[in-house]
Amino acid sequence: MRQLPLGVKLRDEATFENFVVGRNAELIAALADGHAPVVWLWGPSGSGKTHLLQATCAVVGGAAAYLPLGEGALLPPQALAGYETSGLLCLDDADSVAGDLTWEAALFELYNACADLHTRVIFASRSAPRALGWALADWRSRASAGVVYQLYELDEAGRVEALRRRAARRGIELPVETVEYLMKRTARDLRSLLAVLDALDDASLAAQRRLTVPFIRSALEKFADTPP
Repeated sequence: MRQLPLGVKLRDEATFENFVVGRNAELIAALADGHAPVVWLWGPSGSGKTHLLQATCAVVGGAAAYLPLGEGALLPPQALAGYETSGLLCLDDADSVAGDLTWEAALFELYNACADLHTRVIFASRSAPRALGWALADWRSRASAGVVYQLYELDEAGRVEALRRRAARRGIELPVETVEYLMKRTARDLRSLLAVLDALDDASLAAQRRLTVPFIRSALEKFADTPP
């Protein structure tokens, strides 16, 4: 899989099997079947956009390219040149370059080059493409031309399932009372919950302790007292 040389680590766990679908079955099917030449998925931070882009790249394999524009915007727009030859092109954080005429012109040119070569393109952003503040009229039209899907956040049951799956991959046993405690005492968005679980797992390994409620309570207190 190709990516810009930005030190971006593509996550091994970013697969369709590891994604809790929730209300996103239609979107997952569209990404997996590969029929739509241009797909735009949008949703709030932490909803799983990056996971799904990388999961789609993993299915395609080495011919796929994943470009995070939130970090890629630090490079000149010319860095996009040549990616139209990819078997699949996934562009993350597209909203981060909205309003920048130079970047929008580069995206417009890349989009057209991909269309000429029948290269499949998947975009991701925090808002729907029509709601982004594009400055270039031609690109505004192109950005809204593909199939657009909203990525819905998981409900509480979905977040619990995601926690359990992450725990299982790390070899952690999560009793019901442990999950309930985490849900009550930490931020409830999925990204924060998973980050806390990973930190607790590291702490439990260092202390040679199981993830019991008393251990989690003590660890969370230590996390709160640790300077950022």
